[in-house]
Order: sequence, then C-alpha cells, then structure tokens
Amino acid sequence: PREEVAYVTCTYRETCIDQPDFLATIDLNPRSPYYCQVIHRLPMPNLKDELHSSGWSAGCTCFDNVTTRRNKLILPCLISSRIYVVDVGSQCRAPKLCKTIEPVDVFWKCNKGYLNVPRSLPNGDILIANTGDPSGNAKGGFIVLDGETFELKGNWENECEAPPSGYDFWYQPRHNVLISSAGVVPKRAGRGFCPNDLKKGVYGRRLNVWNLSCRSLTQCFDLGEDSLPLSVKFLHNPDAAEGYVSCALSGIVYRFYKCEANNWAVEEVIRIPAKDVSGWIMPKMPAFTVDLVISTDDRYLYLSNWLHGD
Repeated sequence: PREEVAYVTCTYRETCIDQPDFLATIDLNPRSPYYCQVIHRLPMPNLKDELHSSGWSAGCTCFDNVTTRRNKLILPCLISSRIYVVDVGSQCRAPKLCKTIEPVDVFWKCNKGYLNVPRSLPNGDILIANTGDPSGNAKGGFIVLDGETFELKGNWENECEAPPSGYDFWYQPRHNVLISSAGVVPKRAGRGFCPNDLKKGVYGRRLNVWNLSCRSLTQCFDLGEDSLPLSVKFLHNPDAAEGYVSCALSGIVYRFYKCEANNWAVEEVIRIPAKDVSGWIMPKMPAFTVDLVISTDDRYLYLSNWLHGD
C-alpha cells in the first residue's frame, strides 16, 4: 500500500535558533486537506544533536520472521553522538520518543562517536556507522544495538580492523558482503569545506569490503584524495552482486561488483564535470554528490548534487 506519511529529520544547526532538532511528520495522502504539509513535530529533549540519517529498527532482510514490523525509527546524532529510538507504530501521525542512548555510553563502551547511518541486520540487530572517535578524530567502523531492547551491545568489527574513516554502508546477505564508504574528520567538518584540507587526509578516500558473517575487512579501494565516497547502495534484487557509490568531491559514481574469483572490483561509470564559477573558494565547483537512490525495479539511478543544486 502507498505510504500515508513521511518522516523527515530537521535540524537548526548553523542557525540563530536555539531549539532542539525535531522529527517532522508529513501527510502524503493526496485526498487529505493537509497533503504535503507538516502535521506533527517531535522535538528532541536535547540541544545541538544534529539529527542526520535515520533508519528502521527492522528491515526487509529479516526474512525469516513474518511478524517483523517497521514500527520504530532509529535516529543517531551526528554531532552529539546520542541515539534516539522513536515509536511510529502506536500513532504513525504523532510519533513518540521511547528510548535514548546517551553519548557517554557510546564513548565508554565503543570508543566511537559522531554517528551516522543506521540499518537493520538480517539477525534483527541494528548497525550504525560512526565517523569518528569521542575526540572528533576520524575513525570508521560500526556499533550494534539489540533489535528488540535497543540496548547498546558494542562494536561490530574487530578493533584492529576499524577503517580510518566512515560514513555509509550497505550489505547483501546472499553474497555475505558489506560495503562501507569514507567520510570527513568530524572535528574539521564543522569548519566547512577547505581546499587546503585535500592534502591533509581530512576527506576520506576508501571504499571498504567486509565479510558480513565474519565481520572482517577483506578489501579496500583507494578512490583518490579528491574523492570523498559517501552514499553506498546495492541493487534491490537480493541476488544482485553489484551496487554504486557516489563521490562528493570528484563527482564520480563508481560501480562495485563481484568477480568470478569471489573478490570485488570497482569501475567508474559516471563523471559529473565541475562547474566554472566566480566568487567561490575555488574557480571550479564540484557537484558534491551527497546521495544516490536506486529505483525499486533497479532500472534507474538518481543523484543529489548538492552544490550544483540538481
């Protein structure tokens, strides 16, 4: 059935408004008098969280449980490192906060911080990508929440295998693989984009391949110092052994795919040219492709080029 509502994370960061971030509920029913309007706001109980990515507590990969319902939203915070769990099942048009995991718990138990993308795992647990350590230094990897109690279980990967930076990830259980991207050093990201940082390792450049069941890093691809790979997506077909990653700074989209030897490879498939501009910090403006979406029939790829505005 068609969705009746949409949930959108909203933040006041870098504004003069000193209020908590909130989760907005949008009416998607075209027959409703409130169609495309915000019908509810759920404010967070703290300031300066910076809600960013969100994800369901259960997903389509929990295929062995027919009772699985998408009734909780996981909201990790990019700046505060707090995690909110929101109940959207009891009242879908007026969600309620049902659990909070405080930053100190994430810091002490996982030595991680600056949390980004959450996704549910095939076993029902929730995996959250982190972009740094508690001090704001770059550090990749993942933390795990129990899918039923939402208690913090700890780190997903072995400590010695945590990549130098992290951002997004996607996985394909039938191929026993997880692909993760890089990010920006958190304590430098708040200053905004600086061309001089390209040579200083501030912007991530790696695409990482993991063994999903063993939680071990098996391959790394260096996409270049000007790449900054962010959004990662596999095709929706659960048998497909390919997907795409968009690079914000280089404007390149890479296809990653499984080879006959059971390892993985990448190839450039799209390059979005930088635009000649004046009055900016550089004479050429990259597309800054921050997100990509694949249609559910796996026929179309949509890109969000943030700086170019398309």
